[in-house]
Amino acid sequence: MTIMRSFFHIAFFVSFVILAAGVCNGGKLEFQHKKKCNQAQKIVRRIIWSKVEKDPTLPARLLRLHYHDCFVRGCDASILLDSNGGNATEKEARPNRSVTGYEIIDEVKAKLEQKCPGIVSCADIVALAARDAVSYQFGRSMWPVYMGRKDGKVSLASEADRDLPSAASNFTTLLQLFQRSGLNLIDLVTLSGAHTIGIAHCIVIQRRLYNFTGKGDTDPTLDPAYAEMLKQKCKLPPNLNDTVKMDPNTPLSFDNGYYVALNKNQGLFQSDAALLTNRVSRMFATEFEKSQDAFFERFAHSMVKMGDITGDDGDDGEIRKNCRAIN
Repeated sequence: MTIMRSFFHIAFFVSFVILAAGVCNGGKLEFQHKKKCNQAQKIVRRIIWSKVEKDPTLPARLLRLHYHDCFVRGCDASILLDSNGGNATEKEARPNRSVTGYEIIDEVKAKLEQKCPGIVSCADIVALAARDAVSYQFGRSMWPVYMGRKDGKVSLASEADRDLPSAASNFTTLLQLFQRSGLNLIDLVTLSGAHTIGIAHCIVIQRRLYNFTGKGDTDPTLDPAYAEMLKQKCKLPPNLNDTVKMDPNTPLSFDNGYYVALNKNQGLFQSDAALLTNRVSRMFATEFEKSQDAFFERFAHSMVKMGDITGDDGDDGEIRKNCRAIN
């Protein structure tokens, strides 16, 4: 156990140093638009905190929106674009059909355009909204958001279907998708911890519960009592509107409850259970269960790192006037 703890602290320190060098000291983004719109972060926080106060499900929704944006073409707000003509945008992709929160981004954008038109990108707003929604619970910002992202001009449903991790992904596939975006194994385990809040539609786990190998069986890696509880929530025949909590104990609280459940074989998705199939990822899941502070610290670093994923548009990006359409 001492060796495992030492490895954890060494790996954590190394990843912190790399992140600090690559993002905090010379990254592409800035802490805020200091001269052009120095009230941007305060405006976003005020709106988002007022929304979360009324709707405690909003943090999970906005955090998911940020994730799904960044994993396709980088953090460029391509997920916000509406389909136009024959082009099916990312919104239409199967993994994104249950993504919500777009109207919140529209409201924030409208306010910022009144205050400082043409300055703050929709991509920056998505990143800020996710951070502030999660942070409301703590009354302080849980990680810094560096700004200066551009909004992409391309959005394809086919790319979202290809690049977004599936709830049925195995460990190898998950790690490959994360590495494609410049993220590593520790980021994979850490960012999976976002499943500590929110709900999932039962249809996503139907096969895992009722026909895992095509023989009418249940995934044997699931804790039996947990599997039975899920079956009470997700009955046959499936109802597309039925949902289940991703964290069975504290689904509205951002904490390390995900890892507590995961290590009891109560991870909701196959992609959650996959983290236990690799020795190193299992070790980090165990450490995060033991120390919520370690999870929070690492989550902050991984969120900054994810938020710095570069979009494919590069210098061809823009600052959209309307987040749902290119200028």
